[in-house]
Amino acid sequence: MGIDEVQLNFNESTLLLMNILIGFIMFGVALDLKVNDFKRTLKTPKPFLIGLTAQFLLLPAVTFGLVMMLQPQPSIALGMFLVAACPGGNLSNFLAHLGKGRTTLSISMSAVSTLFAIIMTPLNTLLWGSLYGPTNDLLRSFMISPADLFMTVVILLAIPLSVGMVVNYRFPSWSQKASKWMRRFSIVFFILFVLGALMNNFGYFIDFVGMVVVAVFLHNALAITLGYVSARSFGLPERDRRAIAIEIGIQNSGLGLILVFNFFGGLGGMAIVAAWWSIWHIIAGLTLATFWSRKPPIDESLGDAA
Repeated sequence: MGIDEVQLNFNESTLLLMNILIGFIMFGVALDLKVNDFKRTLKTPKPFLIGLTAQFLLLPAVTFGLVMMLQPQPSIALGMFLVAACPGGNLSNFLAHLGKGRTTLSISMSAVSTLFAIIMTPLNTLLWGSLYGPTNDLLRSFMISPADLFMTVVILLAIPLSVGMVVNYRFPSWSQKASKWMRRFSIVFFILFVLGALMNNFGYFIDFVGMVVVAVFLHNALAITLGYVSARSFGLPERDRRAIAIEIGIQNSGLGLILVFNFFGGLGGMAIVAAWWSIWHIIAGLTLATFWSRKPPIDESLGDAA
């Protein structure tokens, strides 16, 4: 059986648990968010607009070019389009701080890009998937409803973020303590999430992960490079370049996994791309951030490390 025919299986209780867990992770992210984060973005919009453009316009387009070059199996290609359409991941703020990037920019980008993702993730997945013949055939076979996809993203992202921000506003001292705890264990939660996704399908993962390793490596490297080069091209300081590079390279592949199981029946290539990306971007992100942590930005006086 080929990777396009494989469907990872989940019972309803496991899928419900995964939905709750991704919502819980988003809630934890929101405990760090304040209205001032959005106001700060409006005061200095240039770095944010560059990052947002790279996130939702350039990365999907570059992904399309990579798919055209690699010609992977259709389900793998559709998984790449889906991951490219996701917003920044929940680990990006920690990695930006570790790598001496501008953490305030990373937080603002995470918050606003997650809100934009309510529209842009379904839109980019369906748009770019429909432009590539083999993935267009897959989309037709699943008959994806854009409205249903949109509502699912609202439930997974908008509601937990809104609740988290309200809790942070009403109970700031509790939120500050809880967010520190969430940051410390976010990697653990994320790994548990991925393991839960693979637990009943580990054999398929082992059989087919070799087919996606090169594609995910190139895809992730292109995403990081795209973020850094975009920021550099517009003359942003080094701290902003690092924050944007990490934000674009650390995708919310957990959201991608949930969408694969909710809308694509756990389609093999899509699920394995999202699962391996979830593992690889932690490795790549920690490696890059650690490297940057030992190289203070030359323009250190231009930004903050907090």
